[in-house]
Amino acid sequence: MELSASVSIRHTDSGLEYINVDSPLCTGKVFLQGAQLSEFTPKGKGSLIWVSADEDYQEGKAIRGGIPICWPWFGVHEKIDWPIHGVARKLLWRAEDVHEHSDHIIVRLSLPMRLVDKTYWPYDSKLEVEFKFSEQLEVRLTNTNLGKEPFTLSQALHTYFPTSAIEQTQVDGLQGASYIEFGEGPFMQNEVVTFARETDMVYTQAQAVQTIHTPEGVIEVARENSTSCVLWNPWIEKSKRLTNFRDDEYHTMLCLEAANVMEDRARVEPGQSHTLATIIRWI
Repeated sequence: MELSASVSIRHTDSGLEYINVDSPLCTGKVFLQGAQLSEFTPKGKGSLIWVSADEDYQEGKAIRGGIPICWPWFGVHEKIDWPIHGVARKLLWRAEDVHEHSDHIIVRLSLPMRLVDKTYWPYDSKLEVEFKFSEQLEVRLTNTNLGKEPFTLSQALHTYFPTSAIEQTQVDGLQGASYIEFGEGPFMQNEVVTFARETDMVYTQAQAVQTIHTPEGVIEVARENSTSCVLWNPWIEKSKRLTNFRDDEYHTMLCLEAANVMEDRARVEPGQSHTLATIIRWI
C-alpha cells in the first residue's frame, strides 16, 4: 500500500497497527484489526466518534467505540454459541490502498477470506470497506458474491457517537419507522426519540437520514442501501456489566447504526455486489 503525505501507519502501546489520517480536512484512525475506525474529527470541529476512556486496544478484542463492523450477522446468532455480531470485527484486515485528493482521502481495506471459519461463512465472496475522509465521513462496506449461489446476510456499521449529556440528546427522523425493542414489537415510532432508560431499538422502514441533537450541535447520519438501523444506549445497569466501559459512560454516548437486518437483510446474487454505507457530518 502506497501511503500519502497525510496518511501513516502507527501502532498503539499494546502493539495494534492502525492507519493514521492527519490532513488539512480532518484527522482519523482506522485499525487493521476489524477494519475498525476509532477516530474522525473534521478540522476546527468536535469529534464525531466516541471511544471509551477504558479502551486498552488488545489483540483479538473489538474496540469499545468507533465503528465496529458487524458481519456476516448482527447481534446474537440463532446458534447461541456463535460469536455475537459475527467474526469480522476481531480479524486482521489487509490495507489495500490510499488515494489522496484535494478534497478527500480514501482508505480501502479488505478481509482475507481465508481467515474466516467456513463453519460461519461457507460462501465464496469478497468483503471490502472504504473510508472516505473529508469534512464528513463516508464508510462503505461491500459484499461481492464470487460463487454460483446467492447468499443472504445481516450486517451493521455499529457507529458510536459522542454527547456531553444523553438526557439532553434527541434523535429525529425515525418517525414512521417500525421497531422491535428487547424482543417485543413491532411498534411504531411516532415521536422524536429521547433517552431516560436503556434503549435497544431495531428499526425497519426507516428514512434514509436521521439527526442526533446534542448539547454540542447536530450530527447528521445518512444511510445507503439500508432501510434498517439500530439505536442503542446501555443506560445505568447494563453499563456496569460491559467490558472496557466505565459505569458512567452511558451518559456520554449513543449508537445509531446503519444496518441490513430483519426483513432488510442483504441478498447478493452470483456475480453481484451489495454496499452498505453510512455518511456522518456536523450540520
